[in-house]
Amino acid sequence: MIFSKTLGAATFALVASALPQPAPSSTTSSAPSSSSSSSASNDGSGSVNIINNLNETVYLSGSSSTKTLNSGGGSYTENWQTTSDGSGISIKMSTTQGENSVLQFEYTNDGETLFWDLSCIDLDSNSAFVKAGFSATPDDSSCSAVTCAAGDTNCAEAYQESNDEDTNSCSSGAGFTVTLG
Repeated sequence: MIFSKTLGAATFALVASALPQPAPSSTTSSAPSSSSSSSASNDGSGSVNIINNLNETVYLSGSSSTKTLNSGGGSYTENWQTTSDGSGISIKMSTTQGENSVLQFEYTNDGETLFWDLSCIDLDSNSAFVKAGFSATPDDSSCSAVTCAAGDTNCAEAYQESNDEDTNSCSSGAGFTVTLG
């Protein structure tokens, strides 16, 4: 990854707590896992497609290798991933090759349900994403969409603070389009 920033334990715990988590379940797993590596999920057929309509390059990092989205329509598609420890996935989007200001599409796939959100917690209010607006639109009409209008520095539909309650859920078979600009 090109994003290399050392995080203290407290910062890591704060960031991890912001990832969408499924509601507590009454069943427990008898096979604990200590690895948090990502692998392609065969549960459902859903995915996220990120489209860069900005006039500048967008850099992605997250569950797969770092990707570059060209300005004016560059795109990236990722099938829903899972981690062996059940933690969430965060696709970080930035207009620089650093982790100074990132918009995050975060999700947790539990096999049947996808818990997801857009997070502005680490996004500067003067970023290109805020200036141009962004959205996450599902292809399943029973799922919620999120739209943050151009210039909305405190979009109520996206995480602004780690204790916000802006996690959405949808069938893991749903596809999402995240549009930047």
